[in-house]
Amino acid sequence: MKQLLQNRYQVTFDREPQTLASALRMRAVHFGAGDGDEFDSISTHAVITDQQTGQDVCTFRFLHLKTGAEILRSYAAQYYDLQKMVEFPDPIMEIGRFCIDLEHVDPNVLRIAWAAITRYVDANEIGFLCGCSSFEGNDFTSYRQAFALLKHRHLAPKKWQPLTKSSDVIAFAQDDTIQAPDIRQANKQMPSLLRTYLSMGGWVSDHAVIDRALSTIHVFTGVEINTIPDARKRLLRANVA
Repeated sequence: MKQLLQNRYQVTFDREPQTLASALRMRAVHFGAGDGDEFDSISTHAVITDQQTGQDVCTFRFLHLKTGAEILRSYAAQYYDLQKMVEFPDPIMEIGRFCIDLEHVDPNVLRIAWAAITRYVDANEIGFLCGCSSFEGNDFTSYRQAFALLKHRHLAPKKWQPLTKSSDVIAFAQDDTIQAPDIRQANKQMPSLLRTYLSMGGWVSDHAVIDRALSTIHVFTGVEINTIPDARKRLLRANVA
């Protein structure tokens, strides 16, 4: 399926082999060669292409889960104990392997990606968005202010809170040395995708997982659709062609 958004960019959104091949080429740059895994075959892949240059500038994949009862087969369930989420009653969209070509400087790309996600959410009555939001590298100290902000403002509600499963974690919410954040520094350290989740009322796990294979630190991130502020929903839908 192809969607044309904002004239310049084309979004390809399907499970076709050629779309996966394009996604893997982009992901190799961001996550390293050989990034494909068993979740690729059960996911839908999105590739955003700049029609002026023919260059692929963004990709992500998603897994559609009918209800929380299926959450344990998600990518994130490898790293987080998501047993509490099993009770979630509505469809879930797990987003992963999100990357943007850093040499293509255009904020419209991220907006178009979210427009495509919004269209799918509305069409399929998705009730919950989730994924692993990644910080580049394994050095936690580089993101101390960002994690301070997550600790003080954006932790998951107890009802859905992911529990610890991985053995290689940073329990930042329990770290008494992490004090109130410097907001300006925190926002500079925060990955752009995670900032978008948080602007929609998103929340994160109380611990981060160190992924040494991908050289990242990630937190489980969730957004309950019915809690997104109305003004934010209108802004997201305004970008949908």
